[in-house]
Amino acid sequence: MTSLSESGALAVWQFLALAVVVAGAAFVSVYFARKHLAAEDGRSEGADGAFWDVFAGLAVVVPAIVLASFTWPWAGLALGVLAAGSALAAVAAAPRLLRRQEARRASRETRLMNAAAAARHRDALARWQRYELDPRFSIDYPAMSDTRQPETAALIRAIKAAERLGGPTERPCSDAAYAPAVDRLERALAAAERAAGVNPAALPGPGHAHS
Repeated sequence: MTSLSESGALAVWQFLALAVVVAGAAFVSVYFARKHLAAEDGRSEGADGAFWDVFAGLAVVVPAIVLASFTWPWAGLALGVLAAGSALAAVAAAPRLLRRQEARRASRETRLMNAAAAARHRDALARWQRYELDPRFSIDYPAMSDTRQPETAALIRAIKAAERLGGPTERPCSDAAYAPAVDRLERALAAAERAAGVNPAALPGPGHAHS
């Protein structure tokens, strides 16, 4: 009786191990197949990737079911049902999981873009503040401080808009609108300088090299 009991316990653990392998392989293969089909790499490439995902899953699931069926037919049936259930669960869960992955990827890209935009924002503010704080620039280019000038007024609006969205702080901004706002600020600054008669080549700083 002891040997039979030990044999039965071993068979249970074998079945549980196969169940984990089958469920995992079915879920992962279907999930990656959905991911390939949802990718923007072209329909043929996505279908090809999905085929190989499903093939890899079947290469794991089918031998496990066959092996279990040789030992106990009902075990093979149970594993087949489990594989089908896991595949359906992957079909249902894949869109939500893919949306979360895409949101995380987009958030990372936004933070990277905004980190670069913050550096450009600091450069633009330093470039504009010359006309406010340096007496020589204030005298030579008074239009840069005169908000009655349309270009200068547009520049002030662009500065305020960029600062509302994030500002040139050390903490990365997560707002996707921040980098475009910095782009508009740079364009507004260049336009105001042109309207004020500023010669970019005569001013120091890398910000003027491409104005």
